[in-house]
Amino acid sequence: MTATTPQPRGDVPGRIMAREMAEQPAVLRRILADGAPAIRQVAHEIAARKPRFVLLAARGTSDNAALYAKYLLEIRLGLPCGLTSMSTTTAYGARPDLTDVLVLTVSQSGGSPDLVASTRAAREAGAVTLAVTNNPDSPLAAVSEYHIDILAGPEKALPATKTYTASLLALYLFVEGLRGGDGTAAEVLPDLAGQLLARQDEIRALAARYRFAERMVITSRGYGYPTAKEAALKLMETSYIPALSYSGADLVHGPLAMVDNVSPVIAVVTDGKGGEALQPVLDRLRGRGADLVVIGPAAQVERASAGFVLPTEGVAEEVQPVLEIIPLQLLAYEVTIARGQDPDAPRALAKVTETH
Repeated sequence: MTATTPQPRGDVPGRIMAREMAEQPAVLRRILADGAPAIRQVAHEIAARKPRFVLLAARGTSDNAALYAKYLLEIRLGLPCGLTSMSTTTAYGARPDLTDVLVLTVSQSGGSPDLVASTRAAREAGAVTLAVTNNPDSPLAAVSEYHIDILAGPEKALPATKTYTASLLALYLFVEGLRGGDGTAAEVLPDLAGQLLARQDEIRALAARYRFAERMVITSRGYGYPTAKEAALKLMETSYIPALSYSGADLVHGPLAMVDNVSPVIAVVTDGKGGEALQPVLDRLRGRGADLVVIGPAAQVERASAGFVLPTEGVAEEVQPVLEIIPLQLLAYEVTIARGQDPDAPRALAKVTETH
């Protein structure tokens, strides 16, 4: 581990999560160099089958990656998408007609029984099934017609970090393959990810500011919304701080009433149309005197109570989520350490969650 990567200090917990966060630039490079050709081939074969719409299935962190894929598929391809309710199949036994439907299942382990069962049922119902996992030998990969390996390597810390960004990049390359794109917008990501990881001291200062927070609200719009949801999940599962994530549009439809000048609001401001759509929400938050933290372009951070500047110049909006989540992973890590807890092993959680 180099001096520019996240470092656990002394004999504190969190070594595994720190190491895996630090691996992200190398994982992104590996996907671009070694994984892209296979992803492109899968995309080519599925595109030839002309799916009429897409259903996405996932749990936890992978659910946030699937939501990112939904934005990509609907914006970049104009392909209708939905997030599946797996219990309709696994608990209620529903068997919809899925002829010419792409069922895309995202799972780090590929081992959750409900994901495996719903994918098997989807294939029996006529769907084209694709699994995106970190385990090509998993039960999910076995029951799916197609598989994409995200090539993240073993992930041992309970909070998923490198498998999340790897899933985002793999899904981006898959969607680009469906539309006949070359995916070159992603080439900047490994180096920029390394630069973000090198700025851990900035995040440590934010963590000191918010270590005693009793609640956090995280908001965004567009491509940044999955980042807001994933950041909330990371904070809750590591530091146990209740973190509520909302689309900016949903935030002003009621939850805005709970915002005050005590509980911080983290806004993920994507540089692009999503960030533009979030501006009225940011104005409302400032008007309420919110302790507003912005993760985004410098011009947005300057107007907030605190924040972290993202390198967005020349970075396509659709790939910015791969970068947006990194300082928020670091924030979850640093807040947890500051609160005297171990981010490697959150209480009551297992690495593979076996839902049915």
